[in-house]
Amino acid sequence: MTPSPAAASPVLLDAERIAALRLIRSENVGPVTYTKLVARFGTPSAALAELPDLAARGGARRQVAIAPLASVETELAAAQRMGARFVIRGEADYPAMLLRTDAAPPVLAVMGETAKFERPAVAIVGARSATAAGGKLARLFADGIGREGYAIVSGLARGIDTAAHEASLATGTIGVFAGGLDRPYPPENRPLMRRIADGGGCLVTEMPFGWEPRAVDFPRRNRVVVALSLGVLVVEAAMRSGTLISARLAGELGRLLFAVPGSPLDAKSAGCNALIKDGAMLVTEPADILDALAPLDGRSNARPGLFAEPSPSEPFDEPGDDERSRLVRSLSTTPVSLDDLMAHAEVDWSAAQVVLLELDLAGRLERHSGGRLSLLP
Repeated sequence: MTPSPAAASPVLLDAERIAALRLIRSENVGPVTYTKLVARFGTPSAALAELPDLAARGGARRQVAIAPLASVETELAAAQRMGARFVIRGEADYPAMLLRTDAAPPVLAVMGETAKFERPAVAIVGARSATAAGGKLARLFADGIGREGYAIVSGLARGIDTAAHEASLATGTIGVFAGGLDRPYPPENRPLMRRIADGGGCLVTEMPFGWEPRAVDFPRRNRVVVALSLGVLVVEAAMRSGTLISARLAGELGRLLFAVPGSPLDAKSAGCNALIKDGAMLVTEPADILDALAPLDGRSNARPGLFAEPSPSEPFDEPGDDERSRLVRSLSTTPVSLDDLMAHAEVDWSAAQVVLLELDLAGRLERHSGGRLSLLP
């Protein structure tokens, strides 16, 4: 029998697993920087060894703080106590849908059945202060879609999220945390989270154990919710609702966007009605979503190799001092595109990537929407 792509995928050795955790937990290393480091040096451990020199070349004013081995060992012990574990990008259990997105989290903490990641999924999101009707609609859609073999993904918030998770406990649900797995929010949903983990569902976060969720962490959580899904359903959302962030992310990530219409007199429906005007699919029953997703849910789950990262178009050649200085001089506090930066500095892609990586690690580079870059003041 031919093994499935997931079964054939390699598993990270313990030393590299620890190195991957230390790398992503180190100062100035986010998903984009992690990706570039591993692409350049081959493995997390090799990249970790190069961090101090890279940051120094980028002009760091002090030594970059590398996550201590002891802190990672403490995190591993906390995960073990909770019955959780870490999945590294490229391993068999890493979600294939998330793997295909830009800036996919290099490390996920998971608890429960990661087999749920292999199913096609639909995200259901909406107002925290949901009406009774909104909650009923969320349960109706979650139950109907779940019975057709889809996993239901949401963010474990009050209101619509809670209703969607509860209605899909029996069919399969995935809850995404904004903080560490040991820091659930809201606290009153702890029993629900336990039921998800014990009932065949899955809980997941990119944040470290012990991390208390902050306001800026919720959009990151929303990105994971959307990235795991083929489509996003919005049930009740005010015009200034945080739920609309998920709707915007659906467009950015190429996911189908659905919205339940409501009365023009109801402020909680204003966001959904606006989404429909802007092109979201109007839906009134699960069949509307199932029909739209039918051509998509057979996508291949083929995975790249263990340390496969987006391949550069040319090798990482060390830039000369003149190239490095020209590129740094070309940057300012005004955001600029990478193409414009390379043209002005007269450097090629490879040299630019090396210098930008060094500036990233030195804490001197700021990234903006649309891939624009600037120097921090």
